Amino acid sequence: MFTNYLIFLALNTGIFALFSLGLNVQWGVTGLINFGHVAFMTVGAYTTVLLTLQGIPWFWAMTAGMLLAALLAIILGLTTLRLREDYLAIVTIGVSELVRLIALNEQWLTRGALGLFSYPLPWQGEWSRWPAIILWTGLLGISLRQLCYAMRMPIWFKRLLILGVAVLIFIIYLAGLTTLYQGDYKVRLLVLLASILLGIFLLLEQLSHSPWGRLLKGIREDELAAQALGKNVFIYKLHSLILGGMIGGISGAFYAWQLTFINPESFVPLITFQAWMIVIIGGGGNHAGTLLGALIFWAYDSLTRFVLPAVILLDGGRMGALRVMIIGLLLILVLVWRPQGLLGKKEELTLN
Repeated sequence: MFTNYLIFLALNTGIFALFSLGLNVQWGVTGLINFGHVAFMTVGAYTTVLLTLQGIPWFWAMTAGMLLAALLAIILGLTTLRLREDYLAIVTIGVSELVRLIALNEQWLTRGALGLFSYPLPWQGEWSRWPAIILWTGLLGISLRQLCYAMRMPIWFKRLLILGVAVLIFIIYLAGLTTLYQGDYKVRLLVLLASILLGIFLLLEQLSHSPWGRLLKGIREDELAAQALGKNVFIYKLHSLILGGMIGGISGAFYAWQLTFINPESFVPLITFQAWMIVIIGGGGNHAGTLLGALIFWAYDSLTRFVLPAVILLDGGRMGALRVMIIGLLLILVLVWRPQGLLGKKEELTLN
């Protein structure tokens, strides 16, 4: 039972890390204030589910969801990116609610509040254990390769720490290998998610250090200076919105596969603000910080879900409100102590 909960927790952490990476591209790297990021997740989830119900393979259905999320980003960008700051934020949150209400009212397509269920899930067959094992082994190889680079540090205790991390990774690998061979579907989904998350993370790291990524940061810091250098700021901001939207669409597919049931209430604005908390805690503009923020957020969610009821006797509604109050207080402390986030750079502070 405990193992199943850990798998559930790892899936949620990975899905929200992926979702928040899209927001980090838009806000952390480019400075676009998007309070409607959940709209891309909604489009990705519904497109993937509806196409798989029509017999389309899961990979192509997820790709279609990603492309439709990109189309939504293009429409949103062409109509809103000439707005600034507060106005852009208001329009984006309105668009996210518009997408959710369309899903609620177009019952002929989405079944409305009744939702969609019993849809095909990826890698359910027995044959899929072997691709999952290959991917799992590949993730081990990439992790150990990165640790080998880190082992070159001359500080002996850091090298000893890295060696301990390598041993821990290998133990996790053996445990996951055993579970994969036994045919646990959720673990196979987790491996697929981890592989795509790692690929997108490495891609974003490369893009952030490219001339394209440095220009996006320049737009974030001083848009007028970028325009004075002859750069088409509007097009580059549109690129950022599209890339973040595509990542949000992919996260929507995994969100639907994790829930195994979706309806419009699965995509409330709170999801966007959870992503904002993850990005702010980890550090805007830092993709590794976003991964760390997702880990901290879901660790907090898990601990308070079980520890607080044992310490403070409150009913369910009051306990939920208390948990929100505590994470709000922690967020304020982070903004006071490190306004750039845990891994963010103060010279790149984007809280305009």
